[in-house]
Amino acid sequence: MFKTFEEAKQYCAAHQVKMLDFKMVDLDGRWRHIAIPETRFVEDLMVSGIGFDGSNYGFAPVEKSDMIFIPDLSSAALDPFAEVTTLSMIGDVYVIAEQNYRFDQDPRNVSKHAVEYLKSTGIADEMIIGPEFELHLFDDVSYSMKPDQVSFAVDTRQASWNSAYPDGNNKGYITPGHRGYHADLPNDITYDLRSRICLMLEERGIKVKYHHHEVGGSGQVEIEVELGEMTKMADNTMTIKYMVKNAALQDGRTATFMPKPLYNEAGNGMHVHMMLFKDGKPVFYDKNGYSELSDEALYFIGGLLQHAGSLCAFTNPSTNSFKRLVPGFEAPVTIGYATSNRSAVVRIPAYAKAPDKRRFELRCPDATCNPYYAYAAILMAGIDGIQKKIDPSKCGWGPFDFNLYTLSDEEKAKIQSLPRSLDEALDALEADHAYLTAGGVFPERLIEIWLKKKRAEAAAINKIPHPAEFASYYDL
Repeated sequence: MFKTFEEAKQYCAAHQVKMLDFKMVDLDGRWRHIAIPETRFVEDLMVSGIGFDGSNYGFAPVEKSDMIFIPDLSSAALDPFAEVTTLSMIGDVYVIAEQNYRFDQDPRNVSKHAVEYLKSTGIADEMIIGPEFELHLFDDVSYSMKPDQVSFAVDTRQASWNSAYPDGNNKGYITPGHRGYHADLPNDITYDLRSRICLMLEERGIKVKYHHHEVGGSGQVEIEVELGEMTKMADNTMTIKYMVKNAALQDGRTATFMPKPLYNEAGNGMHVHMMLFKDGKPVFYDKNGYSELSDEALYFIGGLLQHAGSLCAFTNPSTNSFKRLVPGFEAPVTIGYATSNRSAVVRIPAYAKAPDKRRFELRCPDATCNPYYAYAAILMAGIDGIQKKIDPSKCGWGPFDFNLYTLSDEEKAKIQSLPRSLDEALDALEADHAYLTAGGVFPERLIEIWLKKKRAEAAAINKIPHPAEFASYYDL
């Protein structure tokens, strides 16, 4: 919003801002924040920063944990959910030294380093991406992890399981499972909430392409935004999740971006569309190429597919992620590319025909990712593909212009698949991450921390008895 500190102070005075709220991203991709009274918002803060303990963010060992946060004035915006008038900013983490320097593990800095590395290669000077946000809006959620009870329950009045609920207020408008795609009123009970969210996003400068009900009948919806610069879109991803969750709470609902919150229903992905530009011209367009894609675009796809397994460690970093990546729910499971094929990991949309719109999407990511790491990893895989001229067709990854879900078991066995668990994705990352550390974009130390943290997370969750195990084994 602002270019100078003076502009920010003038805005605070004009809008009676009382608090400044500073948001930082931790290792997992959650926002954390610290607030100061507006009277303490002084120009020196833009240099000296705000000190905090980085060890509590998962970044650094305790003995080297003192860091500072420098706000980004251009990210400033009023927080619509704060009772006290609050101006919110995101920013970057710096290491304290004689000359402070950007902390190389900070998610936002990793994203910036990836873009800087792209420019240094001469391939392009801009990475443009557009994530699609799928989520569930529920009326209620509860869960328990006690020694004597492991359970969860969610509810929404539009769900088919409530068709016979005798509460005296049942009007019969339910949405059947798997049949929610573009459901209309009165079945689409969250339409007004989504419209309000989209208007909030527009006010923040995040352009919304559209919103609609998704396939999952039990409250699954989607908000899709216009494409934008990669690091800015990672910022926007954090803002969108914040807006959605807080607006849902205001509306008496709860929102989750979990990949698979419901058994036997469609899961929530975060498909990422992408394009490269150099000197304002599209790198991915070639009128004579396959699906009007250039060699660079196909090599980029080759890099994505070559590193698909290890990418999942950043784009799908939860155990729940792999409950979504199963056949039969429009989630990709096979490593390949094609035009208009939602069963392929990389899909080329047929509707984006203009040269400056020609692109493809990676369909496996989900919103449990840290968007800064995930988008940077995607870019680094693509750069590696271009540099090494990885031809996806010659590697046997397509184009698969047919439904990959309907192949016989024998045919499926010939096609590579994504990891089937978080453990497999982490194994892939451990074996294949040189493309990430190129140019110092992903520090080796960050890879080590990520592997250790996520392996411990997966091991802890894998130890918990599951209700399905009671159904399968209790009477044996």
